[in-house]
Amino acid sequence: MCAVYSPTVNQDWVQSTFGLVLPTAVLSTAANEVYPGYQGPIVVRSQRDGRTALGLANFGLIPPWARDNKIARHTYNARLETVDSKPSYRDAWRDAHWAIVLADAFYEPCYETGRAVRWQIALANGEPMGIAGLWQRWREPKTDQVVASFTMLTINADGHPLMSRLHKPEDEKRTPVVLAQSSFEGWLSAQVQDARQYLSLAQMPELVGHPLETPAK
Repeated sequence: MCAVYSPTVNQDWVQSTFGLVLPTAVLSTAANEVYPGYQGPIVVRSQRDGRTALGLANFGLIPPWARDNKIARHTYNARLETVDSKPSYRDAWRDAHWAIVLADAFYEPCYETGRAVRWQIALANGEPMGIAGLWQRWREPKTDQVVASFTMLTINADGHPLMSRLHKPEDEKRTPVVLAQSSFEGWLSAQVQDARQYLSLAQMPELVGHPLETPAK
């Protein structure tokens, strides 16, 4: 599970990796963290014309049938095991609405000291990361405004040396799917029947983590 992350403000990396420019709104709020309901930068590709775009979208996917945006409090992570059948996500999956969530780090609790200690998770090479996600459009009933939103895809992390240490001991261990940079192009252009090949622990780049506070002695 991932409920909070830091969006990247590394303009050079974004431009060299995708040939795109980060929105000004991201650069002006560099210290902010993104929580469900907040906006973060994502990269998407049109299935119609193949155009790649980067923009801000709400963290927490709002399906087209939703009456309001409150559902986003519960749809910021989508389990890969059920993403193609859950009503909230199945339309985005069927329509190949793949997204890459641009982040510098994400945050999870570690209970190895006996209490929750906030850990920061980042790439071992120090570069920004691309997290696999789904995006969707939703039309606000009262204003008719079109809202873009997204969710992060998650997988079981029992076999991951770092992510298996996080969350409560009794909880299932899960991780957002951090894409290898070599997989960015394949993920964005994948056909539905081929998409899962990019979403496994085996293809994820090396992650490192450290506590953001000193545990009490």
